[in-house]
Amino acid sequence: MRTRPTLSWSNPGPSLPRASTLTDVVPIVAEGGVLVLSGAGLSTESGIPDYRGEGGSLRKHTPMTYDEFTTSQAGRQRYWARSHVGWRTIARAHPNAGHHAVTRLSAKLSGVITQNVDGLHQAAGSSDVVELHGGLDRVICLDCGLLSPRIDLDRRLREANPDFHATTDEVNPDGDVFLPEETVKDFVVVPCAECGGVLKPDVVFFGENVPRPRVEQCYSLVDSARSLLVLGSSLTVMSGLRFVRRAATAGIPVVIINRGETRGDPHASLRVDLPLGKSLTELAEVVLESGNGDLPGR
Repeated sequence: MRTRPTLSWSNPGPSLPRASTLTDVVPIVAEGGVLVLSGAGLSTESGIPDYRGEGGSLRKHTPMTYDEFTTSQAGRQRYWARSHVGWRTIARAHPNAGHHAVTRLSAKLSGVITQNVDGLHQAAGSSDVVELHGGLDRVICLDCGLLSPRIDLDRRLREANPDFHATTDEVNPDGDVFLPEETVKDFVVVPCAECGGVLKPDVVFFGENVPRPRVEQCYSLVDSARSLLVLGSSLTVMSGLRFVRRAATAGIPVVIINRGETRGDPHASLRVDLPLGKSLTELAEVVLESGNGDLPGR
């Protein structure tokens, strides 16, 4: 059974207090055993907009859903034409200060779960990252299950569409973009090179379930963590929110650093509203270099 995609969320109650300093975050991270759960807000400083922020892509168009992709040939043609353009932006993106700060803090972390599909945690040097929603650098055949590199598909699509030269300055976190219908109507979609089946990026679309073994792996990471640090996620969709709820129910402190409210705020013991790149860099410096876990000037 497929889940119905959740595209928006409105806070039904009063806003909860949010701190504007890292003072209370430092001792939690300094203690170690921190599980990071990151979202699209962590990658905005790398030039990849999020879904729901001030410039979020959901304000302009609805992302591809699993049902549309699997049931509509026209939908797949539209997606692959747009994603062929968007992939160039994702592939060119570099880790920002926030990603590098997470890597620097690796000695204090018990793991990293990312809802992002851009591979920037790994590019920054983080290891053993669980990609909750998969990765755009891979393609899977829905018929034979073959996994292949996205770069190979990119080459094949270029060869099949030599006169396709669309460009755009706007890209979704999943690599999708907006292009006019007349631009995509003649785009040629290539099949699986092994069996001729339908190719799909190895990512979890809206309305698609995260594979159960991956969910269980993440639950295990939550259960063994001393704290859960949420970075740049509105937690609108249940795929990430469930881990916040799990931690809170088990009495594991939940710290959320995000610009604006999140659906997980009622479950958090600490909510901080700060830009991620700058604040995470400061957090790493204080935790790793001061030796006493104190912010400058305390």
